[in-house]
Amino acid sequence: MRKLFFSESACKETKLHSAPHSWLPLERGKLSKFSGHAAASSSIDSLMKMPEPAVLPHFKPADYVDILAQIHEELESCSPDEKSCLYLLQFQVFRGLGEAKLSRRSLQSAWEKASTIHEKLIFGAWLKYEKKGEEAIADLLSSCGKCSQEFRLLDFVSQVSTGSHVMSYDDDDDESDEFQGSAVVHFRIRDDMIACDRRKLAALSTPLYAMLNGGFRESYLEVIDMSRNGISPIGMRAISKFSLSGRLPYLSADAILEMLDFANKFCCKGLKDACERKLASFVSSRQDAIDFMECALELGCSILAASCLQVLLNELPECLNDEQVVRIFSSANKAQRLTMVGNASFSLYCLLSEVSMSTNPTSDVTVSFLEKLVESASDSRQKQLALHQLACTRFLRKDYPESERLFNAAFSAGHLYSLVGLARLAALRGNKHFALKFLDSVMSSRWPLGWMYQERALYLEGDNKLENLNKATELDPTLTYPYMFRAASLMKRQSVEAALMEINRILGFKLVLECLELRFCCYLALEDYRAALCDVQAILTLAPDYRMIGGRVAAKQLRMLVLENVEQWTAADCWMQLYDRWSSVDDIGSLSVIYQMLESDNAKGVLYFRQSLLLLRLNCPEAAMRSLQLAREHASSDHERLVYEGWILYDTGHCEEGLQKAEASIAIQRSFEAFFLKAYALADSSLDPSTSATVVSLLEDALRCPSDRLRKGQALNNLGSVYVDCGKLDLAAECYINALKIGHTRAHQGLARVHFLRNNRAGAYDEMTKLIEKARNNASAYEKRSEYCDRELTKTDLQMVTKLDPLRVYPYRYRAAVLMDNHKEKEAIAELTKAIAFKADLNLLHLRAAFHEHIGDISSALRDCRAALSVDPNHQEMLELHHRVNSQEP
Repeated sequence: MRKLFFSESACKETKLHSAPHSWLPLERGKLSKFSGHAAASSSIDSLMKMPEPAVLPHFKPADYVDILAQIHEELESCSPDEKSCLYLLQFQVFRGLGEAKLSRRSLQSAWEKASTIHEKLIFGAWLKYEKKGEEAIADLLSSCGKCSQEFRLLDFVSQVSTGSHVMSYDDDDDESDEFQGSAVVHFRIRDDMIACDRRKLAALSTPLYAMLNGGFRESYLEVIDMSRNGISPIGMRAISKFSLSGRLPYLSADAILEMLDFANKFCCKGLKDACERKLASFVSSRQDAIDFMECALELGCSILAASCLQVLLNELPECLNDEQVVRIFSSANKAQRLTMVGNASFSLYCLLSEVSMSTNPTSDVTVSFLEKLVESASDSRQKQLALHQLACTRFLRKDYPESERLFNAAFSAGHLYSLVGLARLAALRGNKHFALKFLDSVMSSRWPLGWMYQERALYLEGDNKLENLNKATELDPTLTYPYMFRAASLMKRQSVEAALMEINRILGFKLVLECLELRFCCYLALEDYRAALCDVQAILTLAPDYRMIGGRVAAKQLRMLVLENVEQWTAADCWMQLYDRWSSVDDIGSLSVIYQMLESDNAKGVLYFRQSLLLLRLNCPEAAMRSLQLAREHASSDHERLVYEGWILYDTGHCEEGLQKAEASIAIQRSFEAFFLKAYALADSSLDPSTSATVVSLLEDALRCPSDRLRKGQALNNLGSVYVDCGKLDLAAECYINALKIGHTRAHQGLARVHFLRNNRAGAYDEMTKLIEKARNNASAYEKRSEYCDRELTKTDLQMVTKLDPLRVYPYRYRAAVLMDNHKEKEAIAELTKAIAFKADLNLLHLRAAFHEHIGDISSALRDCRAALSVDPNHQEMLELHHRVNSQEP
């Protein structure tokens, strides 16, 4: 076995010279201990030095409820062409709150409500970028006879109407009698003479009319020399034909470009429109888009520019590696932006900045796009976002004077969070006192937020620092830095067990890679290599290319080192370990075992599928979808592949299509997973009570098919739930008991519900106590048990829920309701406000709105209603409350 040690010599020995301390191989033998050696202590200090939390480049209003309410109010009264910009702002608010699902929905709404073709293509491209990796879903939908509209390219020629000539393309017709009875004028182009109908040609534009029929010399000439006007004989003949018929003949792109240039010189609106529509149909590749875009911007051709823009945006993020593409976007002036994207310039540069920042936040490209974003901002809220994002990029580039100017501008425009950047800059100049004074002045003038205390702690030492970090966690338990700093501090004091407890606090409700990495180090300090292996394998499941120790060492390398210090498991051992961890609801442990099994097990499809289930339970939907895609790729048969495709569709909201895949799988071969998927999808897609009988039948069919205990336990649990809903408590109890016999621990919750419905509260309480004793992560078990006991025990259990998982909203609602019952209205509202500060939750906002209405604070009630409807626009009870409160507004 290899030895792991923090040491400069180890770093040199392995040719990694970027940092003096890291976990690296030194010699064979045991892994080094942390305690008892000065060198080891110094190494720990090096590793445990926490980097400051990043200055986030997000729109973070001080009161997000207020801004969401404003947006909702404006959406109710604004014109249709303003809606997409408001949904974009809503997207930015939810993005700043870390609400990925809500931000995605706002982006979808922006796309749906787009009033121009430019907005449609920008938000369509943005959705595609946000859903990168999901293009396969469009193919799956297509196989079910349904299209994914967002991924489709728009047809500009048919969708844009300017009221000018409608273009068609014909072969050359016989022109022998075209000018009968008309005055003919000839255009000489070098050695060619092109005959034109003077009256028809003059009708193409006012300048041509003046030239051919006004007081100019050409109006008296029968032959006009056009050799120096950049038009070829082919192009001039086509113009003549267009003047007669309003149709363009089939020509090459070069000839159409000549005609377009002619139309632009002589202000021929109809001809110009026809030419650029035709050219738009030639744009099929990135290089086409680049070449035609330059022409479109020079000549002011909006349809052609939009067609080119769509092709470029469709290739995000790859196209931003092309210098020609970047030059187009970063050098466009105001007039060119108007041609390229109409009035949607801010939306375009929002998208481009987002993509560029995610690739390289300090690049020149990012700066250029953000500068355009600032130029495009038209109102205060847009300016706050643009200025703050550009300030963050300048800060990362260590352009401190410009960064300070921009942070100041964003702060002055109303973006309170920008004071974080100003405080950091003051500290960098060695003026921590100013940073503290600045923060204190802001915090004294309003209700302080968690991030304010976190920021304040950076400029303090000792107990004062920890006191502020503790306050930050109290106000916003989702902030990661305070937990990590406290754990690192405990490690430095050789209190490894205490450090482990601290980092477990946040990992109990929020899976953060940096926290898993820190816990990995704690386990190494305790020489618990099996637990350390578990965490590094969980890290690799979530991020296969993750690098640890400040990005200096690949997680895969550390895994190999730790792996040599643990006893190797056989395939049978792995399955037994998986059963044990699944039964104890140890989701991270289960992930780790599956990662290990995937290295050798042949049934990779099944394992990736199990992995996706665990990732969903851990609230990692993107990683779960990646695992489902891998399950599909590694399916051992067509019927198995169809099941995974069904789950992919179901998990992305396409329930009916998921059902089709299940039925197709069953048609090939009856299997547990196909019946289980069909039962799941049917139960979710139908509100008809009679569906329950079909679901029961499907789950029974599933249980008769071969499967493992993990899935059979879940099927029995689901079957029990259906029986409870149908009032068949004896059958439900039998299902739950059978599920428990094969290790499905969660069935305790179902059995507790049966006891409760039989008026046996004590039995229900005992059943949930068993689940609490067995489950590793049991916040939900405490929450459920609270329903089966008296008020005092309920309060105790719910306090434990909040301690284990502060993101669960029911405890706050319960405590607030109890306070309201005791006529402590202010305390009740404060309890809800405490949670709303860090979690945008419909139920919390709904209840607070009702409380505000009850005490007669109609304006606050209306604000909460509007914010809640931003979270869920279709919630019926919320809509009713909003209508009632709105009618009371003076």
